[in-house]
Amino acid sequence: MALSRRRFFQGAGALTLLAGRLPVPAFAQSAPAGDIPPILFVHGNGDHAALWMTTLWRMESNGVPRERMAAINFTDPLARADDKVEQAGRSSTEDQRRALAEAVRELKQSSGAARIALVGNSRGGNAIRNTVKNGGGGDISHAVLCGTPNHGVYASDDGLGNEFNGRGPFLRGLNDGDSEVTAGTAFLTLRSDGLDKYAQTDGRFIGKPGTPTNVTTEGPALKGATNLVLGAVDHRETAYHPRAFREIYRFVAGREPSRIEIVPETAVRLSGLVTGTPGGVPTNRPVPGAVVDIYHVSAETGERLGGPLHSSQTGADGRWGPAQVDPSWPLEFVLTSPAAVTTHIYRSPFPRSSDIVHLRAARPMPPADAGAGAIVLMSRPRGYFGLPRDIVLFDGKEPADVKSGVPTDAVTTLRLTAAEVGRPVAAIFNAERIVMRAWPASENRIAVAELTY
Repeated sequence: MALSRRRFFQGAGALTLLAGRLPVPAFAQSAPAGDIPPILFVHGNGDHAALWMTTLWRMESNGVPRERMAAINFTDPLARADDKVEQAGRSSTEDQRRALAEAVRELKQSSGAARIALVGNSRGGNAIRNTVKNGGGGDISHAVLCGTPNHGVYASDDGLGNEFNGRGPFLRGLNDGDSEVTAGTAFLTLRSDGLDKYAQTDGRFIGKPGTPTNVTTEGPALKGATNLVLGAVDHRETAYHPRAFREIYRFVAGREPSRIEIVPETAVRLSGLVTGTPGGVPTNRPVPGAVVDIYHVSAETGERLGGPLHSSQTGADGRWGPAQVDPSWPLEFVLTSPAAVTTHIYRSPFPRSSDIVHLRAARPMPPADAGAGAIVLMSRPRGYFGLPRDIVLFDGKEPADVKSGVPTDAVTTLRLTAAEVGRPVAAIFNAERIVMRAWPASENRIAVAELTY
């Protein structure tokens, strides 16, 4: 039975920090599965499958066949304010459990394996625990929970219906008993040593400064699990950082990875899903009638080097592609969606193929952008900007809208004058550098430098 392409996509594809090109070892192309179970990756609150792209590439670079891996795409990834009360564009814990159970069944069937491993970030770990404990544990050999707020983002008598309240019925049900894990499944938790904004003693990161949350940095740990502290990583990096990859691989495979870097392919094919934000709520619902154009651009100026490499329009399933690209080329994706801002997304080279290059249009221009000649963003989907932990330079300066201390900001905004339209803007995050062009805001256009690391 074919996998549901609307919700459940097999992984591959992104870029590497290595300079130059490496030959692709034979094992990386067609290695046997060996003793590694198939792996299903589960994204977090408001996110999508594409965040697992670099993890999938690293798995492939260690010989795990891409057909033995998949990443779920929850239709409505945001949690409800109250788990039992319907809310437009949002999902309940039961919605997530049912969707994940079906994805587990599909991967088992496609792989022929009796049991599979689940790896989740943040809310994705809630869905994993719920699935394992409340039907389906016999199908799961390993459960890796990365930055999952297992004891809540907060624990109080207010908002008891919220999925992330440690005193609420959902988490109390999962944590009931002497052991907080389900027998028969091996559990691993990965957490930060203090930089996870959802594992803080003070409520300032959930809008309640000065109010105790009654949770600590140890909140993601579970009795009965293997609990590891990764160091100074942020909430998302507990899943997507190279350090996290090493622990995920070692736990599931039972041995160290042979490499951490991503091994490039000689031929790269990209495709994905265009999704929308109805009512301002990020969803993974497909957008029909969207046009995706891809250009090869200069790494130094962001200027287009020729005409479009690819152009396609999405159908009812929201899929775009496939596009054939060179693994050494920086790219500009132009997303033109119905009733949305035209979004120019600049990306570093993709060293490997991927069919989860999912695209969402930028948010509508807020009043703060009124009168600007151009709006340019630097976005980091797989982590946050940490100051002074990281090197963060946007147009040659440290962004004023990125707060120091615990990393909380994943997007920074630069507003340019009309006289600056068309000029190059450099976005630098540690070793990754993307140069984009400033497009006129008067034409309802926004440029985004989307970091891969």
